[in-house]
Amino acid sequence: MARIEPISPSQVNQEINAIFEEIEEAFGMVPNIFRTYARHPPLLRANWNKVKALLMEGSLSRKLKETIAVLVSGDNSCQYCVTAHSAVMKAIGLSDEEIAAIKEDLDLTDFDAKEKALIRFARKANLSPHRIEEDELTLLRQKGATDAEIIEALGIMEIFTAFNKFLDSLQVEIDF
Repeated sequence: MARIEPISPSQVNQEINAIFEEIEEAFGMVPNIFRTYARHPPLLRANWNKVKALLMEGSLSRKLKETIAVLVSGDNSCQYCVTAHSAVMKAIGLSDEEIAAIKEDLDLTDFDAKEKALIRFARKANLSPHRIEEDELTLLRQKGATDAEIIEALGIMEIFTAFNKFLDSLQVEIDF
């Protein structure tokens, strides 16, 4: 049971309703995470803008971004985000087999060397940021990753690490 109940769309003001409409257009619903953030509208607005900037813009593929989201969330034991973003992966066309391969062994996927390196780097940054060595950045660049792509991958890791902690602290109910 959620420690703080998500706000009902019927209880929001015009500004929050406009954000909810954007979210529903993007996801087909207003997930509980955003309905919970709506209890503090500035945080809802900031996080929705960050989701749009990171997941819906940029140069990395949506598949790569969703993979980082799912794997980082799995590393952080956040079942809400793993469930939600596995559903997004299906919605963007990945099969159950492809999703399982991503979760099992990145080497079983069709990601190229640069994409695999970015995913692994984002996961390491999540779990052991103080153990990242300069040569790891050099390797990313040798595989073709630009500084902007490295920042984008870390941005995905960053937002999901925050979401994971928020969702788990409040035991927000999975609604996917």
